[in-house]
Amino acid sequence: MVDRSKVACFSGHRNLPQDCTELQANLEKAIVELIERGIIFFGSGGAVGFDLLAATTVLKLKEDYPHIRLVMVLPCPPEQQSSYCNDEQKKRYYEILEQADKVRILSPQYTDKCMHYRNRHMVDCSAYLICYLRQHSGGTFYTVNYAERKGLNILRL
Repeated sequence: MVDRSKVACFSGHRNLPQDCTELQANLEKAIVELIERGIIFFGSGGAVGFDLLAATTVLKLKEDYPHIRLVMVLPCPPEQQSSYCNDEQKKRYYEILEQADKVRILSPQYTDKCMHYRNRHMVDCSAYLICYLRQHSGGTFYTVNYAERKGLNILRL
């Protein structure tokens, strides 16, 4: 079992701005800040949008910080989750899964609760949450509120 004080997770929207340059820079800065605080494990839920951007950023930073680990925490089998992706996103999704240090699948099949369970699992196993929250409803909003109740350190982008 991993010491949760060494773990951070991500939560954010599927729809990102057309130009993600500033978001990408802020995300990279936040991850580096956590690495410098001793965070080693970074959990991404694998959803289109912010989750995949975060996973890509962790993989990029592994070049300078080879000790960090990307853990993909999937709510259901990859082929079911990738059904939300267009062809380009699907290709990137599978590339990320191949490069991840660990892929954890929480449910053997898609259910209407599996995304919720994945989000709670990531928060329950983490000390930090890096989030991109722009709406006051939906999964990211719930996850950030849950993380606040659980006492996580939250870095908002």
